Amino acid sequence: MIKLTIKNSFNTITRISFIRTIMTTAKPKVLRIGSIEFAHKKWEELSQIAEVIECKSKDREEFINDLKSKYSEITSITRTFASVSQTGRFDKELAGHLPESVKSLSHCGAGYDQIDVQPYTDKGIQVSNVTVPVEGPTATTAVYLALAATRNFQIGHDLTVKGEWPRGGKCAGAPIGYDAEGKTLGILGLGGIGRAILSRMKPFGYEKVIYHNRSRLSPELENGAEYTKFDDFLSQSDVIMVSIPLNPNTENLINKETISKMKDGVVIINTARGAIINEKDLYQALKDNKIRAFGSDVFAREPEVAQELLDLPNVVSLPHMGTHTYEAIQNMEEWVISNVTEFLQTGKVKTIVPEQDISELAVKPIVSK
Repeated sequence: MIKLTIKNSFNTITRISFIRTIMTTAKPKVLRIGSIEFAHKKWEELSQIAEVIECKSKDREEFINDLKSKYSEITSITRTFASVSQTGRFDKELAGHLPESVKSLSHCGAGYDQIDVQPYTDKGIQVSNVTVPVEGPTATTAVYLALAATRNFQIGHDLTVKGEWPRGGKCAGAPIGYDAEGKTLGILGLGGIGRAILSRMKPFGYEKVIYHNRSRLSPELENGAEYTKFDDFLSQSDVIMVSIPLNPNTENLINKETISKMKDGVVIINTARGAIINEKDLYQALKDNKIRAFGSDVFAREPEVAQELLDLPNVVSLPHMGTHTYEAIQNMEEWVISNVTEFLQTGKVKTIVPEQDISELAVKPIVSK
């Protein structure tokens, strides 16, 4: 009787252990590439419904090999901007190495130019980015750059640091700036960030606000801005604020030819991606005073930037600080997690990139809510 009880107890324990093992192995696997700073609690919550695997691959070659072994059963991938040093770009080659089990790829950032979307669409992989959390912080950065560039605040600051005040005369010798009065503000790209820029810039009193998109928006999204064709946009704007994604169609969009169509003395602000602007053509236009001032948070080959460009007094530069706040970083990281959670529970990521159609890539939910 005692032996039977022990045996039954052993069988019960074995069954429980077996069930737990099945439950553990049945969890979908999420590969996390890149470090996280503040969203630890949300990652812990995600680990309740998924097995989170941290990518330990040191470089692209090792990552590709690990995809065949360590990461062979992953369902979802999350990545950071800086993680490109581990894996390289998510291009067509890398797409070909991903396990067939992968169905979602979530990027921690608004700009996803490190990902070639089409090969992942072809493989049925949903690609998501971060939208709302980046809009306000990036727009605030754009406002700062616009004010510093149009009012010559950076020049005044630099002259003061060099000891030119008072010996340099009024305002340490800084040239007189310009206000928004009577000027036309042009926003190139009126997406989420562009609309956040618009709402923050309107109170400064621009006489007119115009924008250019691939297509015109609805009146409620325009918020008083006027849609114009690209050439008209270039010729009418006194201040141009660049807020479009980087892709093959927009790379070097601002170049010698397009700059020639702009007003003399135009001010350009860029908080999108550096490679949208041809920096050699930009430098020459700044030297020739065709462009009066340039303010930018982004550059073509970050973190390497041509020193001759940075040294120009009419250039206001930042080292990609658009979302460099505690709140923005945490909100972005948590948005990535919500993309994964939504995918696992509904079969659809929360914010799919515009190039993809969620109705064509949706899958059955993997875990229950």
